[in-house]
Amino acid sequence: MRYDMTVQQAADVLAVSTKTIRRRIADGTLPAHRVGPRLIRLRRIDLDRFAMPIGA
Repeated sequence: MRYDMTVQQAADVLAVSTKTIRRRIADGTLPAHRVGPRLIRLRRIDLDRFAMPIGA
């Protein structure tokens, strides 16, 4: 799987702020990959897992 979504795109998909996405990356609940010193990329499958309801 490729890390191809930006933080902004992930925030748009989940209907949250970029700050929320960055907090979840920092606390380890949302996996991400850093590309260079500033770029962060996420996988769509990780967003889907993150948004899955508990118990599903």
